[in-house]
Amino acid sequence: MNRVHLVLLWHMHQPQYRDPASGRYGMPWSRLHALKDYWGMVKILEQTPGFHATVNVVPSLGMQLEEYAGGQFDEPWFRLAFLPAEQLEDADKLELLARGFQVNRDNLLRRWPRYVELFERVQQDGAADCAGQFGPRDWRDLQLLSQLAWMDEEYLAKDEVVAALNHKGANFTELEKESLRSKQMELLGRVLPEYRAAAARGQVEFSTTPFYHPILPLLCDSDVARIANPHTPLPQPPFRHPGDAREQLRRAREYHEQLFGQAPAGLWPSEGSVSDQVLEMAAELGFRWFGADEGVLGRTLGTGFGRDAGGVPDNAAKLYSPLRVRRGGREICGVFRDHHISDLVGFVYSRMSAAAAAEDLHRRIRAIGERVDSAATGGKPLTVSIILDGENAWEYFPGAGRDFLRQFYRRIEGDGEIRALTVSEAIAAAGEIPVVEAIAPGSWINANFDVWIGHAEDVQAWNLLRDARDFYTAAEKRAAEGTAGAPSKEQLASAYESLLAAEGSDWCWWYGPEHSSTHDAEFDALYRKHLTQIYVALGQEAPEQLTQPIKRQWEKAMTLPPASFLSPQLDGRETSYFEWMGAGVYSAQRQSGAMHGRSYLLHEIQYGFDENFLYVRVNPFHEAVAELNLYEFRVTLRCAEELRVRAVIAEQTLCLVEAERGGGTLFGVTEKVKAAYGKFLELKIARDLIPVAGRTSVGIHVGLWESGLPVDLLPAEGWVEARLGPDAFGWAV
Repeated sequence: MNRVHLVLLWHMHQPQYRDPASGRYGMPWSRLHALKDYWGMVKILEQTPGFHATVNVVPSLGMQLEEYAGGQFDEPWFRLAFLPAEQLEDADKLELLARGFQVNRDNLLRRWPRYVELFERVQQDGAADCAGQFGPRDWRDLQLLSQLAWMDEEYLAKDEVVAALNHKGANFTELEKESLRSKQMELLGRVLPEYRAAAARGQVEFSTTPFYHPILPLLCDSDVARIANPHTPLPQPPFRHPGDAREQLRRAREYHEQLFGQAPAGLWPSEGSVSDQVLEMAAELGFRWFGADEGVLGRTLGTGFGRDAGGVPDNAAKLYSPLRVRRGGREICGVFRDHHISDLVGFVYSRMSAAAAAEDLHRRIRAIGERVDSAATGGKPLTVSIILDGENAWEYFPGAGRDFLRQFYRRIEGDGEIRALTVSEAIAAAGEIPVVEAIAPGSWINANFDVWIGHAEDVQAWNLLRDARDFYTAAEKRAAEGTAGAPSKEQLASAYESLLAAEGSDWCWWYGPEHSSTHDAEFDALYRKHLTQIYVALGQEAPEQLTQPIKRQWEKAMTLPPASFLSPQLDGRETSYFEWMGAGVYSAQRQSGAMHGRSYLLHEIQYGFDENFLYVRVNPFHEAVAELNLYEFRVTLRCAEELRVRAVIAEQTLCLVEAERGGGTLFGVTEKVKAAYGKFLELKIARDLIPVAGRTSVGIHVGLWESGLPVDLLPAEGWVEARLGPDAFGWAV
């Protein structure tokens, strides 16, 4: 049997969920995975000291882990989960019902009969009814169980407090909720020390990823995607900022050294994405190894790795060997993930018993050592690389996969023919390593970049990023030249931080048809907030285009066309029940408050015509906007020439009304644009400001802005189309 050196790399990654404007964590996944996965994935290695592994920590995640560990975080879901049940308001209750069951139903929710009972009540009666029916006992149990489900397996089994809550399963008290909150804070504080301890005993090597997890080849030159796939649609002009790619790498090395006490030897490029330009940068900055996928290796060597019935690949000696890439007078060594085996761990073994899965994985690794022709290896060991996410798979495994991992680690530790090594150890023990002068550009998915740039939504996202980058470049140039009114160093630094965050790969992961989740709209909104913050930090208003969602998800809404002409009195109040009767209506099916991390402030648009005016009424959620101090409504009309009306509200009082066209303010139109604000906003806009020649409708879109940022839109996507013509109770065309 050939010697087998097993390289197991766990990739720990979450994007930056903190809103750049508010500082709040819009999504809780970094905290929840820290509780359920990150600590336990390293802690379990203590039980098999002969098993060495590599753990990749993305800096954008490490930064969040530090904030959570220090207690310096603002996460609305955390606050809501531990709020006393008697203090829950209507919006809080709906949020709890929306978020409280976002767990794997088979392996997490069904652990507790009480959790199942609450879930089935909501499924049967609906969230709206349950929000009114649930009592304090129900709310407390839902709050606590929704958090207990994410606690680490060792805490659930052995910790005195958490195990007692786990056993009790229902009828929790406020004191017990507070005890779980304290245990969460304790566990969050133990994650990074556990990582450092594993490195100190030599069992774990830590590697890193570009700071905000960008696809580096695309940052260097988006046209590189056409090499991997000649049919990939591309942004035009291309995005070409290799300096940003270098900065993402430089910051990653600097942060890693700060976090773990030494610079990283290795790099798992975001999504295993490599190119010649990227590897040159990495080698120049001091990285000694990188990881990529077998698809990239196959295209580099012009060979394939088809499997036989037992899963052993063709050309196995080439797949299971490191490869040195020589670029710019420097070398960097690559290891290449066995795509087949890595995907078995990520997607298949969760459906098997822990023992059967561990046995199958061990058998497959042994089969590689037994069946690969030793003449082809030249007596060198086979370096078998398994690389995959260290967090996302485990909720699909019973017991978070701990039994599977424990049994697998023990099998490998007890097998004298297989050694589990870190990447650096495996490279040092690999013997003579072949050298190439170039690498094929690609990622771990189909050896191309289509997931992040292969769809119209992706291209739109890249175009917006390029425009923001160009805006930053121009501002930077003005500052360098000392131009009057140029941004300060602090402004440039803030804008650049948002730019780097916007370059992360996670946003485009959700655009296009490949991936979708219940949080698509949240990821979309957060991406556009990062871009918006670039402009805001530089003292400019963001383009209106950034208020429009990129991901195509239509919001549920009731729509009614006008049923009569209108003649309302503008006072911002319900002067008469009849004054808006017969208006067209767009009423979104929303509840006020923060739903799924998103603040809903706008509820409904009403509209209609008389002979000379268009009337628009905007109904906000009054209790939500009452918490704002200075904000503005922007009502945009899409006609032959787009018209925008801004109504600025200070301390709940209308203080300014302006009309804009082509980026400039229209003067002398005070009699043609009138507004009133009280319980809602009423507008009256003269027909001669709304050119409709050649059109059959006027599009209406409403945004609510605060501090230069769009905080809500209606419709969330698209326009309300106010049809024209007397049959539609509109102006004749």
